[in-house]
Amino acid sequence: MKARRRKKLTHVDRSGRSRMVDVSRKPTTARVAIARAAIRMRRETLALIEANQIAKGDVLTLAQVAGVMAAKRTADLIPLCHPLPLTDIQVRITTDRAAGGVVVETQAQTVARTGVEMEALVAAAVAALTVYDMCKAHDRDMTIERVRLVHKRGGRSGIYTRSGENP
Repeated sequence: MKARRRKKLTHVDRSGRSRMVDVSRKPTTARVAIARAAIRMRRETLALIEANQIAKGDVLTLAQVAGVMAAKRTADLIPLCHPLPLTDIQVRITTDRAAGGVVVETQAQTVARTGVEMEALVAAAVAALTVYDMCKAHDRDMTIERVRLVHKRGGRSGIYTRSGENP
């Protein structure tokens, strides 16, 4: 039986300490990442959101703005993330009566040496958390579910699309 070669850990230095990966030798390429999240809630809460009757204000608009702001601060929140010059961040939040909640979809873009997956994921998570925060007085049973990368393009690893999801 062949001995398995141990893959070199990219975020650990020779002494075993965490470090940011040096991307200076990587080519600059256009990169895109799409992430999604869902917030499940009571029908009454969803109806209040749709009618814009939540006491704290316009839930969908404020969650959208929070997602954009979060994407821009990702490197401040995730210790080993590189600060990236985002060229675009889109946050779309829709209600889904059939599923009983709200769906967040984010798309982050850059031209850089490393990907924007974390920016898209942070935007989706923070937008979902903002929905929760704004609606918690009405529904503490809400759940934030399935924060996930749906699609990414660019860089050496090429294209990834999560099975069963349309980017």
